[in-house]
Amino acid sequence: MTSARPAGYFPHSGDLSYDVDHYDLRLAYDVDSNQVRARAVLHVVANTDLRALRLDLVGLRVTKVQVEGTPAVTYAARRHHLVLRFGRTVKSGQHLRLTIMYQGRPAAIGSGSDEMGWEELDDGVLVAGQTNGAPSWFPCNDRPSNKARYRFEITVASTYHALANGVLTQSRRGASTTTWVYEQSEPMATYLATVQIGRYTTLAVPGASVPMSAVLPDRLIHRYGNAFSRQPEMLVFFERLFGPYPFPAYTVVVTADDLEIPLEAQGMSVFGANFLTGGWDNVRLVAHELSHQWFGNSLTLADWSDIWLHEGFACYCEWLWSEESGARCADVRAREHWARLAGKSQDLLLGDPGPDDMFDDRVYKRGALLLHALRLTVGDEAFFVLLRSWVSTNAYGNVTTAMFVAHCEAASGQSLQDLFRPWLTGRALPALPSVPAAPGGPHSAP
Repeated sequence: MTSARPAGYFPHSGDLSYDVDHYDLRLAYDVDSNQVRARAVLHVVANTDLRALRLDLVGLRVTKVQVEGTPAVTYAARRHHLVLRFGRTVKSGQHLRLTIMYQGRPAAIGSGSDEMGWEELDDGVLVAGQTNGAPSWFPCNDRPSNKARYRFEITVASTYHALANGVLTQSRRGASTTTWVYEQSEPMATYLATVQIGRYTTLAVPGASVPMSAVLPDRLIHRYGNAFSRQPEMLVFFERLFGPYPFPAYTVVVTADDLEIPLEAQGMSVFGANFLTGGWDNVRLVAHELSHQWFGNSLTLADWSDIWLHEGFACYCEWLWSEESGARCADVRAREHWARLAGKSQDLLLGDPGPDDMFDDRVYKRGALLLHALRLTVGDEAFFVLLRSWVSTNAYGNVTTAMFVAHCEAASGQSLQDLFRPWLTGRALPALPSVPAAPGGPHSAP
């Protein structure tokens, strides 16, 4: 068997016939020319008998491939893939160590608002991997159900600061370059892997339960507190609701450039300079991106059709923070957005929105409204208990909608099919329960 392509929204991305357990990525990058020379070492385990293995890689030239564990390997580059062919069958369960040397000018995949992956800034780089941008800069098994551990080694001119996921373990300065080494020990989906390069300064942010920092240009430091002053409180609040923050630290990168939307990565969020203003529209995004560390990064969907498990939860966390911070309560936010959705097209399936609509705002809001309906149905105490156990039971793993429904029923002791079905599989917007939430709101969560 050569490959097993996953069904779903992106059948040409990823391969079910093997898993990558660990990526070791070494990149030497020149900002001025946008040239990279790189080595990727992948630790792979076969899920079935293999005579060939397909990796996702776009736009970069492979110069050498070595495989420990099987002889006589040949390789060929396709438009979106690197295909390795083995001299003998690799048996199911066998481990391989792939070393791939490659180089070129990395670029975003797609066009216009659909661009993703490696992106040049005016003076630096950002990587926005969601959904299938990872192959723009490293060979990978690009499916969210294959979470792996990572090591990043990034060499850039010493005038730049390089960031990647995980803990900074080394920073080695040479004659004109600096090498930054990061270790990402918790399993991570490929789309969450990131590199950020810019002329940045690191600002320690006190008041959180884990190390928190902002990395941004000097000229923007004085504006940072406008939208982010209460971020440490948000983290403490979300920990009270959902359990301990799942990673060793949290970093916000603010680019010198304006960005259309903030970007999510594991242990990190990326905002453009245009988000450094106060007001609810920006503060809610700070809460949204932080909450993704639980819902999206620790608990990661197994298939993109379940995107509401990320975005619906993050949107509801905006409303929970509104309630906690003394602004409008979640019930008021929910009913305002229900009224707005009721006036929009009723042609979206929350449980399977399709690749064209998976990031439609209706997915975010309808997902959040489903959670609010669940809260009103089971009561505050049961709702926050089941969310906390949902997070702890599935930490660092992959989740599905069916898993969440089953968990809610088991945790609440109620049959909830009649609640979930119209929200997930019906097109018409269901009514919200009229019973108000129990007194105390999220403050009463354990």
